[in-house]
Amino acid sequence: MAFKFTPSFGKEISLENTDPEEYLVIALETAKHLQWNIIYNGKNGFIAMIGGGLFTPMQDFRLVISDHTATITSKNADGKLSDWSKLNQKNVDSYIETFGQFKATITDEQLAEKLAALAPVFESAEDDVLNAPPPTAKQNLLSFFGFFIPQKGYFVTPVIVNLNLAVFIIMVICGVSVFEPTTTDLMNWGADFGPLTLNHQWWRLISSTFLHIGIFHILMNMYALIYVGILLEPVLNKFKFAVAYLLTGLVASITSIGVHPFQVSAGASGAIFGMYGVFLSLLTTNVIEKSVRKQLLVSISVFVAYNLMGGTKAGVDNAAHVGGLLSGFAIGYLYYPSLVQPQKKGLELIVTMFIAVFILGGSAVAYLKIPNVAAIYEARMKDFSIKESMALEVLSMPKDTDKEVLLSELKDRGLYYWNENIKLLNSVDSLNLPDVIKDRNKFLKHYCDLRIESYNLYYKQIEGKQPVAQASIDSLNQEISRILDDLKNFN
Repeated sequence: MAFKFTPSFGKEISLENTDPEEYLVIALETAKHLQWNIIYNGKNGFIAMIGGGLFTPMQDFRLVISDHTATITSKNADGKLSDWSKLNQKNVDSYIETFGQFKATITDEQLAEKLAALAPVFESAEDDVLNAPPPTAKQNLLSFFGFFIPQKGYFVTPVIVNLNLAVFIIMVICGVSVFEPTTTDLMNWGADFGPLTLNHQWWRLISSTFLHIGIFHILMNMYALIYVGILLEPVLNKFKFAVAYLLTGLVASITSIGVHPFQVSAGASGAIFGMYGVFLSLLTTNVIEKSVRKQLLVSISVFVAYNLMGGTKAGVDNAAHVGGLLSGFAIGYLYYPSLVQPQKKGLELIVTMFIAVFILGGSAVAYLKIPNVAAIYEARMKDFSIKESMALEVLSMPKDTDKEVLLSELKDRGLYYWNENIKLLNSVDSLNLPDVIKDRNKFLKHYCDLRIESYNLYYKQIEGKQPVAQASIDSLNQEISRILDDLKNFN
């Protein structure tokens, strides 16, 4: 069974009472009128190229006549994996409409003249290439693998794709799940996670861009990367493309830990969004051919907007996407001078070095300035535990302790440190903490409030000025025990 990788559109048309040779003559005149580039003309049909150029999509249009039927097919000829604008269908529709007009207006004399001109073709004994069998599954597969082979104008993209695939395969061989890797596995392999990344493990900012959370994640990302690489790398060249990819990936990772410090982040999508940002910025300039600029700008904008909206779902690191996209947009504009003046070789190096130094320097400053929320929180929780221990010491004092000493300990140490812990818990409210830790802090505040209430009852009971029911104290102690049990579920 043959696999179909190239977008195409085709139709079969009955010749009815039209002579096949006369049909071919009219078909050739139709293609010439449409300004298609006829690259092959045989006795049974022709092949024409439509479009082409750096940013003009190219299609392969073929007409094959057999058994009084004309089969017309238009397919992508530039390696693009999609036909969002339905150019292939438009080519077929344009051909059919224009053919009908020519058939209705061409005279017998004109037809005879054109037939005479094509007589050598019709009388040729050579095999018509249009009668060659369709590509085999093996040939289609080899064509597919071309997306992974570095070549002129498309060198860095397959290298990056292959690196991502290699890392994924090695992870799976080492026991990581193909579909749903655990967060522990991802962190062990270098995922971006604020508490680790900000704890002198800065290399995770880059390593995370080569990890993926399952096979579907990597397949979608590599498809998007191949598509933008085919379009963009020939414009930037391999050096600028590689620099832009790595730098936008770095910015995406920095943005991720700044916005979601406790989220485990992995994947090339931040860098890929960065390359789409570069592409979008260049689509607003004259670097891209005007004839295709609007079409690509609309289609790429829709693609980016759709994926950003999809990123609002839980678990998707949209911060990385936005960080990559915006940094790519800026890089695209900074590349502009060197792209419109390619003869100035030194300009490319100066511009690229400036971008690299600026982003690397900015990322280093951001890395050092982003607070390690996990470390801050851990330090304050250690302080909480120390104050808690000091506040609880009064409950373990000997029963024969002097009354005044007990009252002093309850007021000056017990109540004091419980109130200090409430202040400490209030201070961590401003930290960018996960919801589960915020919920834990609410339990801790309630725990401190209960301790304060019970200490006040102890104080009144020992002081003896007001009657205090032991049942009230016991009820509070039972509630405190329940809170402590609930807190264990957060650990």
